[in-house]
Amino acid sequence: MAEHPAYPVGLRLSGRRVVVLGGGQVAQRRLPALVAAGADVLLVSPGATPSVEAMADAGEITWVRRPYEDGDLADAWYALIATSDPVANAVASAEAERHRVWCVRADDADAATAWTPATGHSAGVTVAVLTTDARGRDPRHTAAIRDAVVEGLRDGTLVAPHHRTRTPGVALVGGGPGDPDLITVRGRRLLAEADVVIADRLGPRDLLAELPPHVEVIDAAKIPYGRAMAQEAINDALVQHARQGKSVVRLKGGDPFVFGRGMEEVQALAEAGIPCTVVPGISSSIAVPGAAGIPVTHRGVAHEFTVVSGHVAPDDERSLVDWPALARLTGTLVVLMGVDKIGQIAETLVAHGRSPDTPVALVQEGTTAAQRRVDATLATVAGTVRAADVKPPAVIVIGEVVAVGRPAAG
Repeated sequence: MAEHPAYPVGLRLSGRRVVVLGGGQVAQRRLPALVAAGADVLLVSPGATPSVEAMADAGEITWVRRPYEDGDLADAWYALIATSDPVANAVASAEAERHRVWCVRADDADAATAWTPATGHSAGVTVAVLTTDARGRDPRHTAAIRDAVVEGLRDGTLVAPHHRTRTPGVALVGGGPGDPDLITVRGRRLLAEADVVIADRLGPRDLLAELPPHVEVIDAAKIPYGRAMAQEAINDALVQHARQGKSVVRLKGGDPFVFGRGMEEVQALAEAGIPCTVVPGISSSIAVPGAAGIPVTHRGVAHEFTVVSGHVAPDDERSLVDWPALARLTGTLVVLMGVDKIGQIAETLVAHGRSPDTPVALVQEGTTAAQRRVDATLATVAGTVRAADVKPPAVIVIGEVVAVGRPAAG
């Protein structure tokens, strides 16, 4: 058998008996995939790791607590032999051969009738890698190939065109706080498959350069205090391109539903009968403070954090924020879109009970190469913003956690 390569095949094990001999680390690694495949798993072993035992306790597998006995494989479709007893392994392997049961041997691959490939999954695709030369099998090499292919599928660097007709629609993708590595795997895959991308300025702009030339990129131009593409125009563009049968990605900064007006776009698409997929993103309200070394919660310091929009001043009749209530809280306050209003916000918080010495940090262009952090207090933050020329986008963190994550002097 060693002179010929293995024949690759996908086993459909749903509802079929699979016998696993041995409850150690090999079984612990292999059992989840067998359970996910819907197999009727029988584990035969006098002992098991805590993880394997937990699977048995949860009813995911059936565990017979004894050593292997002849006849255990009689009704099996597939067997995994992974005991620490070489003699028992050899006897079980012989039984599998008699009953024509495909058998994996953890201790002796050359004596097995089946090999387990290095597998990975991405977007409905299973990648399985086997070494074709039995004399030169190298599990690390096959795993490395598997990892490279799966990573390429996930991050969009390895794209295979869909030859079947795709259902047109819109994917509302949260791109994260700015660093292109912080977009989700699903978001990056959908971006790589798009025909049209309507992008915010605060999305991960570096990813747009990786798109194929045929992809139409529309700049939503939501630049603070400057040119702005009206939300209605964005909604119309989403609907029009989707109705042309195109796959459309609405690439937004942070998370679509954290001050991103994502629900307005979902509602507009629903009214037009356009299917929409929402892909959550990492919110800048947590990611940016974290990138600057500030934990929004910390044991003994803050048991809650509140995220608010600062795009309108506390005394503005349009404000929906209960600033006096926020001033009475002892936890962390994270303000988005509040750079030009931070002076008024600070005054309001102090007026309603917050200490003027409360630490404040402003993190500009968080998670990007241009990131910088400016520290102040509620009493000094207005002057500090002017002196340091802090510009949006910047995340403002107010609370004692700022001191926890403050860089050491010098």
